[in-house]
Amino acid sequence: MQPASKSKCPTCKKEGLWQEGPYRPFCSQRCKLVDLGKWLSEEYRVAEPLRPEHFAAYEDLPPGAHLDRPEPGESRE
Repeated sequence: MQPASKSKCPTCKKEGLWQEGPYRPFCSQRCKLVDLGKWLSEEYRVAEPLRPEHFAAYEDLPPGAHLDRPEPGESRE
């Protein structure tokens, strides 16, 4: 098993071991609620509905946990 790696809280950008905490990926309940508020006020929103052609490049991928890891060069901010 790999040791936990530090990550940045999506709201306040503090770095820590948030993936192990109760509010993951956020550092605190406050940051989690700030993020929720932005979704509810539509400050964050999905730009367009997903269509089948958005998934065409991924149809032949084998199932597995590796799909949960970001692609090389992809940021998780």
